[in-house]
Amino acid sequence: MPAVIEKPSQLFSAIAETLRTAIPGLKVGSHQDFDGTVDLPWVLIAIERDAPGNRANDGRIAHVLTISLQVVLASAGLAACDLASELKNLVTDNRWNLSGDQCDLPMNIDGIPSTFISETREYTAWTVSFTQILHLGPTLLEDPLGIPKFARTWEVSNIDDPDQYTALEA
Repeated sequence: MPAVIEKPSQLFSAIAETLRTAIPGLKVGSHQDFDGTVDLPWVLIAIERDAPGNRANDGRIAHVLTISLQVVLASAGLAACDLASELKNLVTDNRWNLSGDQCDLPMNIDGIPSTFISETREYTAWTVSFTQILHLGPTLLEDPLGIPKFARTWEVSNIDDPDQYTALEA
């Protein structure tokens, strides 16, 4: 059963766990976790942006997250491109073991060459970026008592205000 997510950082953790499982020996973390050792390849995960999106059908608020996965290697050449290509294949159609009700499929997947600079050293890198929509927070269909609610857009001043929803009649 997929995990229920309550905050964007849980997507970060889910991606990291999936990458570690799918590609053994890969070091995965944030830019702050990078320690300068590149005996094994690194994938540095960053949440670059959290934009608004359309609410889910159940009323949860949408967070359109822009995620980047930066592959960092010590060696020059196309090895970073190859690993980025493998990541791109993994990202495609992946919900990171999260519920489909809360996590849409990745969109706008793109891979580009990049560099990563840590302290005074420059590393060969490739960055795979994508957007993924998370639907967080309580549903507007039910209150804590489990009573279904609704609102008609022409009868309320703010469709996003749960207080303007009324209980369905039995």
